[in-house]
Amino acid sequence: MPTNPQAVSWTPPNAHDVEALPAGTWWDAVRAAPTVGERALRLLGDESGAVIQDKHRTLYWLVEVGSATSWHLRQVRVLTELADESTYLGVPPAHWTTGPGTHWRVLLSADRCLTDARKLWEALAEADRAEYGRVPEGRQLCCRCQLPTDEPIPVDVENGGSGSRSAVGKATYACPTHAALYATRRRPRTLTSAPAAEHERRPR
Repeated sequence: MPTNPQAVSWTPPNAHDVEALPAGTWWDAVRAAPTVGERALRLLGDESGAVIQDKHRTLYWLVEVGSATSWHLRQVRVLTELADESTYLGVPPAHWTTGPGTHWRVLLSADRCLTDARKLWEALAEADRAEYGRVPEGRQLCCRCQLPTDEPIPVDVENGGSGSRSAVGKATYACPTHAALYATRRRPRTLTSAPAAEHERRPR
């Protein structure tokens, strides 16, 4: 891989349709759910490399192979080559720049391809905290499947009474799969995310 991650000499081989290409060959891919991905994209600004968006509004950044394998963030997955199986990413032709199907949300070009993994981590980590608050200690049970999850996403918060010392009471969590069922509900605010809402002049 080149020393400058923005200048990898690679272009999608298919000019007519989306093609499944193996992660871990030219690049690894970092997949982020829309809530986290959109915020991270705004935080990165011009420092983002090329980004693919699929029909579900999920975002995919291309990063240097092996640069993100140890990441652990809620609603974020790293697509890379595994020892016992191959992982593929649907890559659209370079000239597909509009939806609603899979397209390049941030255009791919000779000087804009891979994203610096460290900067992407920082943006995604900040987006994770802003969207879901602090990660609770230990594994949590999903309120739908009742199985423990290492990626607990708050889906409901029981507010404390007027005499409570805390502005937020008990939180209810879901695993990433079942958290999507609560997407249309008002997102709960935690102690750490409430100041972010105030800063952005958004309702809590």
